Amino acid sequence: MNIILLGYMTSGKSVIGKKLSQILKKPFQDLDDYIEKKEGKTISDIFTTKGEIYFRKVEAMHLESFLQQNNMILSLGGGTPCYGNNMNLIKQQLNTQSIYLNVSVAELSKRLYLNKENRPLVAHLQSEDAVAEFVGKHIFERVNFYNQADIIVNANNSPEKIIDDILLKLI
Repeated sequence: MNIILLGYMTSGKSVIGKKLSQILKKPFQDLDDYIEKKEGKTISDIFTTKGEIYFRKVEAMHLESFLQQNNMILSLGGGTPCYGNNMNLIKQQLNTQSIYLNVSVAELSKRLYLNKENRPLVAHLQSEDAVAEFVGKHIFERVNFYNQADIIVNANNSPEKIIDDILLKLI
């Protein structure tokens, strides 16, 4: 069975994916990291030099390729489920469980503000309130896609608690 982790930036997809990988003895892949390796550029640089449309096409192509594999854990970029036919493609996979790591806007804003220099979408925002406003609008646009996941987990908790919740729901 494949496990697909989705959620907003800093929701913990990579951290949880790596821990699940160790526990379940399945290989883990971060889609954004994979794209950066293949393209030889950061996601931010790809957006700047080639544009979002190019990035979304590459993202969809690699997502589709990963979905053909079996018995792996894949963390998606925050926007991956929200573009093109990506969420429908994930839902059509028979041997796949999608998991939405649901984190409150307040917690996401705090995490993003502390790490904003590494997050091009929010790097220009000057206060945690400005980040919260941005995140709130973004989540509003994306939550319909995120909520289509097979499993929704409260990810405001510690990684250990999140892992426990996921494992209980996977059984």
